[in-house]
Amino acid sequence: MADTTTLTETDTNVSTQPPWNVIVHDDPVNLMAYVTFVLMKIFGYNEKVATTMMLQVHHQGLSIVWSGELEKAEFYAQQLQFHQLKTTLEKHG
Repeated sequence: MADTTTLTETDTNVSTQPPWNVIVHDDPVNLMAYVTFVLMKIFGYNEKVATTMMLQVHHQGLSIVWSGELEKAEFYAQQLQFHQLKTTLEKHG
């Protein structure tokens, strides 16, 4: 009977990067209904979720509208800025 050997490989390329937050800031230009509409359009949020985020922007001055990988966060920020929403990115945590 032949001896068997088990080989184990470890992937050291696993990303440990913290997620990035996409933040929408309050501005004096955009109407609340428009902000809700844009959040629904870009992220696919339902009206209740988008309205809650819009109200955070309105009352607290900002809202984290999405968190995740940097590349996708940059894409979402660009989309929000295309729709004239004041947007920034920050590392989560």
